[in-house]
Amino acid sequence: MKQLSLTTRLSLMFMLAVAAVLSVAALSFNRLSQHHFKLLDQQVLFEKLESTQAILGGAAGARSFERLQPQFRALFGAHRDLAAIILAADGRVLFADPGQIDIPQRFRAHPGRTMWEWQDQQQMYRGITAQVAVPDQGKPITVMLVLDVTNHMSFFETLQRWFWIGLIISTLVSAGLGWFVARSGLRPLRQVTQMAASVSAKSLKERIPLAPVPLELQQLVSSFNAMLGRLDDAFVRLSNFSADIAHELRTPVSSLMTHTEVILSRKRDIDTYEDNLYSNLEDLKRMSRMIDDMLFLAKSDNGLIIPGFEQVALQEVVGKLFDYYQLLADDRGVELKASGVGSVRGDVSMLHRAISNLLSNALRYTPKGKTISVKIGQASACTTLTVENPGETIPPEHLEKLFDRFYRADPARREGSPSNAGLGLAITRSIVEGHQGRIWCTSANGWTAFHMEFPRPELSTETASQTEVRKIESRRDVDA
Repeated sequence: MKQLSLTTRLSLMFMLAVAAVLSVAALSFNRLSQHHFKLLDQQVLFEKLESTQAILGGAAGARSFERLQPQFRALFGAHRDLAAIILAADGRVLFADPGQIDIPQRFRAHPGRTMWEWQDQQQMYRGITAQVAVPDQGKPITVMLVLDVTNHMSFFETLQRWFWIGLIISTLVSAGLGWFVARSGLRPLRQVTQMAASVSAKSLKERIPLAPVPLELQQLVSSFNAMLGRLDDAFVRLSNFSADIAHELRTPVSSLMTHTEVILSRKRDIDTYEDNLYSNLEDLKRMSRMIDDMLFLAKSDNGLIIPGFEQVALQEVVGKLFDYYQLLADDRGVELKASGVGSVRGDVSMLHRAISNLLSNALRYTPKGKTISVKIGQASACTTLTVENPGETIPPEHLEKLFDRFYRADPARREGSPSNAGLGLAITRSIVEGHQGRIWCTSANGWTAFHMEFPRPELSTETASQTEVRKIESRRDVDA
């Protein structure tokens, strides 16, 4: 079923609101008018009844009724829609003006001072019946006053007919006005829609100006502009990532092709072929490590790298890494120093890899004879680990980009070493964020430090059983 547009919905709502208001107003006016006319009719009948009772109060005997005829005619003749019937106790008509009116028998015994209504074909009447005591008469006589209200009812019927005509016209006009107002009011929203429809990978720099946008849509436009900014950044990163992948893979592929072409240029002995294969193997291993690292980052970006949550003593992880890097540090004349204790809830192998990347990076840039310090601290809300080493100060504009893939602060060393592809810090950040932590870098006065912060083990919001469930769900998603 096709959904109605927002303009159509607002127009219909505006039309229904106008129709509802007009209907309530018209019905209220109709009821109040009818009630008002009814009160006027009742007032006329009661006034005439009181005047009739006053005239009858001075009558004595049947002859007196004949003398009162002119008074009755003068009283009732002034009101052409009013008819009066006076009946004796035995049912004889003592007075009738104008003429005889065939009033149903049930209204002759109607309770006194209670107005009744009666419809005879197209005529509508309101009347009142009263028993009046007359001097020298043993039984009271019956006075019936009848008011012809047909004109009133005809007026209300005409009023009601014109109301329905006016309601239909007003509803149609309100629908048109509602459509015009809604369409005018939604013009900024259409502009936002057109801008969103025109967005592509080549136009992510454009932003919707906030000045002409109504207040109600400014939050939407701000969110949309922020989304464009994030998309622009993501596309730039993706574009750079693709270029960097091609750049990094070009060197080993070119090396492999060159070595192979040279070897195949003429016949050589077995030892030469073996040396070439060993050389090719090194390049293939480097490419394999790079591909593994990129797969790890891709899984991390999609939430498929879920660390196990167990108690990990960071000082033990650092101690094992010091044993591993000690020979390399001694070879370069660098001292390794660790201090402090602390534990986190996480995956030992991932934390081992993250800290190893930082130590490897520190060993690469620490001058001979200097010291690399690893400091572990545990506060009330978090556990911290800092890897600090002396060396060249990294400019501030590079600090935030150090964790980008293939990024190097020195453009002159874009090719890197044969074993370094520029993915270590990006992997480290993914591991730290996977443990609900954060990582950042500071560099000043010839010292560079990488800081990692993890939540305390008792503050971790995920239990081992929940981790297993997430792993199972992730495997299902991968299989799907």
